[in-house]
Amino acid sequence: MTLLTTQQILDAGLVDWRKLAQALHARFLTRDFASGLALVSAIGELAEDAGHHPDVVLTYPHVDVKLLSHDASGVTERDVDLARRISAAAAERGVAADPAAPAVVELALDTADVAAIGPFWAALLTGDAGAVDGDDVADPGGRVPLLWFQHTDAHETPRQRFHLDVWVPHDAADVRIAAAVAAGGTVVDDDAAPAFTVLADAEGNRACVCTMLER
Repeated sequence: MTLLTTQQILDAGLVDWRKLAQALHARFLTRDFASGLALVSAIGELAEDAGHHPDVVLTYPHVDVKLLSHDASGVTERDVDLARRISAAAAERGVAADPAAPAVVELALDTADVAAIGPFWAALLTGDAGAVDGDDVADPGGRVPLLWFQHTDAHETPRQRFHLDVWVPHDAADVRIAAAVAAGGTVVDDDAAPAFTVLADAEGNRACVCTMLER
């Protein structure tokens, strides 16, 4: 399967869905458990029919859905097709989406030697020291956020080595950044915006607000 570009995903007109990191995400506001269960059942039927299976999380007020072509490590046309069908199933049931709601948090760690520290973090986070794929530690069970290693020159501490990457919908990033600034943060670097904007808290600890745009 061919990975879709950012522009192709935007042109697909998926009003309920937003791409965060590698996948499409949507939140459907079912507002009660029975409606959520009915929607999950419908999604299951669509997934079986398509031979393509999303990650689905059912809670009392909403259903979260994640679509990713694992064999391509990103979003393909089959994800877009299934996203459209899921949105149609939700609309038929009177269930609206909240496209500003999805968020993904990743951990980023600066290091000059991935080989030296990667197995430790893989073992600590997943229980498997071999769960290092390139620059990523990914938990196949989805229990912990993805940890990725950012290559840097060797340096002595103290220097912030960890930071959070907070992925938000591209059309919600400005609001999220403004909220963080209003809460006492500062914008440290927006040269790469809208791909990512570096923020800092009052003590200088940094985090990035990331979007799908210009990647």
